Amino acid sequence: MKLGSDVSGLSTTAGTAAAQGLSIVVPVYNEAAGLSALHARLISLAQSLAKRWQLACEVIYVDDGSQDDTLKIARSLPADALDVVVVSLSRNFGKEAALVAGLDHARRGAVLFMDGDGQHPPSLVERLVGHWVDDGYDVVYTAKAHRDNEPFLRRLAVHGFYALINWGARQKIPEDAGDFRLLSPRAAAALRQLPERNRFFKGLASWIGFRQIRVDYEPAARAHGVTSFSPGRLIGLSIEGLTSFSVAPLRFASLLGVLLATFAFLFGLSILWEVFWSGKQVPGYPSLVVGLMTIGGVQLIMIGVLGEYIGKILSELKARPVYFVAEHSEKRADARGSEAVPERTAAE
Repeated sequence: MKLGSDVSGLSTTAGTAAAQGLSIVVPVYNEAAGLSALHARLISLAQSLAKRWQLACEVIYVDDGSQDDTLKIARSLPADALDVVVVSLSRNFGKEAALVAGLDHARRGAVLFMDGDGQHPPSLVERLVGHWVDDGYDVVYTAKAHRDNEPFLRRLAVHGFYALINWGARQKIPEDAGDFRLLSPRAAAALRQLPERNRFFKGLASWIGFRQIRVDYEPAARAHGVTSFSPGRLIGLSIEGLTSFSVAPLRFASLLGVLLATFAFLFGLSILWEVFWSGKQVPGYPSLVVGLMTIGGVQLIMIGVLGEYIGKILSELKARPVYFVAEHSEKRADARGSEAVPERTAAE
């Protein structure tokens, strides 16, 4: 039984890139106000890619249960210079599930992931594609050039998150890297074969390996609206990433237990020293209460950490689908003006 997978047959050269093409996956959630403008920029991008590398493109809009007119607008977008695929999920499953749905429905070789809020500039895509086609990189990921405009506490929290998740990890997750990245055909094929349901896309895209390169950029301001990621959701996403991709919290809990046990042992020796050498009795009530509260609090924290991992195990054992598709429609670039026929599907 093979425990690995050979994707060497999907290696890309400058000559084969045009035949493999590029799929652009755009998860959208309540992005009706700016979706048409984004699509116009993607059409211009597809024309540039076709002119420079003869690269055929498609865009896959994954509607993650939007409550505005996002789906209606996505259906009406023209297939000009690139194919348009619209995948509507049955409810809001979250961004990670939307990325999986887009990856599953990508028909081209390479896959590019970008947000639908306009903060990932399509003008940068040509540079990412150049690193893939011309330089032979399999994973081209972007990262914020700096966080100077963010509050100090947020920067400290982000640095602490990456320090914790990379603690003891063989494959490090690049700090400040986002979901805006390009995967070569063999990297995309490798990512599709990872079976877990609790997915942390940044970690998995780094874990698969291959030749990777970082591209720093300045995110653009949101063209409309406000972000749906509140501080609470960001904390939840961080916990999800830590428990899905790293055992660092368990190691930290074990280290904390060792430190407490060492402190208790040394404190016990000091009590014995006081009794046998000076004859003084150490007052018991305050030290007892403080010790019990400290140990009890640490135990509760450890139980909580274990509970997070047990919850992940339960989710994997249930093996529920990551998403359901309620509607799926396609428009081909070579059939301009024709109406797309929705293809309603069951669970995928």
